[in-house]
Amino acid sequence: MKWIDFIFAFAFFYPLCMAWVWIVGGLWFFFKREYRKPRLPVPTTDGCSIIIPCFNEQAQVRQTIRYALQTQYPEFEVIAVNDGSSDQTGAILDELEQQHERLRVVHLATNQGKAFALRSGALVSKYEYLVCIDGDALLHPHAALWMMHHLTKYPRVGAVTGNPRILNRSSILGKLQVGEFSSIIGLIKRAQRTYGRVFTVSGVIAGFRKTALERVGFWSEDKITEDIDISWKLQFDHWDIQYIPQALCYIYMPETLKGLWKQRLRWAQGGIEVLREYIPKAMKWRLRRMWPVVFESFVSAIWAYIIVLIFILFFVGLIFPIPQDLRIHTLLPEWHGAILGVTCLIQFFISLWIDKRYDGSKQFIRNYFWVIWYPLFFWLVTIFTTVAAVPKALFQPKKRARWVSPDRGFRGIDEQ
Repeated sequence: MKWIDFIFAFAFFYPLCMAWVWIVGGLWFFFKREYRKPRLPVPTTDGCSIIIPCFNEQAQVRQTIRYALQTQYPEFEVIAVNDGSSDQTGAILDELEQQHERLRVVHLATNQGKAFALRSGALVSKYEYLVCIDGDALLHPHAALWMMHHLTKYPRVGAVTGNPRILNRSSILGKLQVGEFSSIIGLIKRAQRTYGRVFTVSGVIAGFRKTALERVGFWSEDKITEDIDISWKLQFDHWDIQYIPQALCYIYMPETLKGLWKQRLRWAQGGIEVLREYIPKAMKWRLRRMWPVVFESFVSAIWAYIIVLIFILFFVGLIFPIPQDLRIHTLLPEWHGAILGVTCLIQFFISLWIDKRYDGSKQFIRNYFWVIWYPLFFWLVTIFTTVAAVPKALFQPKKRARWVSPDRGFRGIDEQ
């Protein structure tokens, strides 16, 4: 086999095999844990602290606090951490604190980053169990109830991750991301939980056992994605992480190319940073359950570079004479592309069918129509952000990760 044939085989078979790994694992999780819709758990006597780090959230923070305070759980508090905001976030939080007994506000004099803000909230919290959401997220009234059920029932569970649902669906990017969070993110989390270890909790909604956080030193302040890092920290310390699809949280996502690029570049860089730090520690037999997660993350980065190499060889071959063994004749789908495309359609259909109970049955066909276009654009975004993120993660000096206000889409147009 020529080496170029090997590259093509890897570029094709890797996503094909992983798609079926996710499909099988996701279906196993669904029929075991979701198919018979469980009743709401009975609340325990344990309280929980809902921690909301905020940085320049004046446009959204009132709604976020209002949803958090509507949590249907007997004993809870809401802690809002104003991380040195330069807008009116601090004043709004002080006003809300006067109106609601359950709300406490912590002000940081200067912007210290999300990890520091989360740790500050955890240290002043009254309870052992923490539910952490972003400053622009809208918490479902029963989300804390579902998360507390798993945290209190299973003593080895150090963290749980919820199920973010996209609110802004007014643009093509917004519609594609609705399908992405079901067909890609939701299905992968189900499958990873089936196979034993989860790559990351969701940064927008996650629950933690404070004892577990203390054992691993809380969130790392020098990681650009603190959610990925804390997930690996906890699992390297032998804590379990569970995915709870019933714990819903509503979020806004980028709907501009610039905002999407920045978000995905940050995600990719965070993943590479974690690989750089934890791969040397992972080669121990007692950590063998993390090996599939480490392997998949590493090979995904290699796959992105392979695809870019194929693109380069194709376009160079159009301009310059190159050896026949290196020539890429076409980028258009052939029989292998058709197989991969059909597999993607199957994966999208299954994942959206699983998640329709959370989005509503009427949205199923609409979401499926849009998500079938996902590979044409989002795969390219993922590939190029990964390629760009590797040198940033490997060679950029460590420093405290600070907030950057994200693109949160077009509001008020169509959020139904």
